[in-house]
Amino acid sequence: MQALEYFEVESTEPAGGEMYRRIAEVVLLDHDLLKVVSKFRAFIDPEVPVFVATGIAKKVPALVRVRDFANVNIQDRQVILALANENYLAPLLKILWERFGKDRVDQPDRFTITMELDASESGMLEDMVVLDPGEALYRDLIYALQCIAPEGFKVRRQFYGKGVFWYVASENTLAEDIVRTLVADNFQKMGESL
Repeated sequence: MQALEYFEVESTEPAGGEMYRRIAEVVLLDHDLLKVVSKFRAFIDPEVPVFVATGIAKKVPALVRVRDFANVNIQDRQVILALANENYLAPLLKILWERFGKDRVDQPDRFTITMELDASESGMLEDMVVLDPGEALYRDLIYALQCIAPEGFKVRRQFYGKGVFWYVASENTLAEDIVRTLVADNFQKMGESL
């Protein structure tokens, strides 16, 4: 996997480890995660049983706000959002409907949204967050790691934040200190620390 800075899958059972290495490669490629993950390491011990995956995420794009893709024009109570990019239309409409109600949000065409709002409601529109790419990345990573983990490993713990992620799965409940040790060891083998 040339696109990653570091990629390793280790197992106490070498043939199985090689199979999981191939599975991890395919899943990361299929889920288009190579552009957001710089380091990845997995460890599998079928005897315990345990699966540990750790990684470093590349810098996540910034929050997408209304001002990033639309002009907000306010005249008295009439608010007109002129969209330059309709890619964020669906999540924007969902947020506006939840906040102001469907009856107060009108969409005459795919690039325009109009609303009747008072000054206190319209004042924060430009800064309103429409999309958090970090949330989508987190969901995609966890889903991919679930696909990589051995079948039947349903007891899971996971974390994503501050540019790192980890995922531990087992058939059995694992004590918190064991999880911390496994995760820390995996990061150390990648040359990283938590």
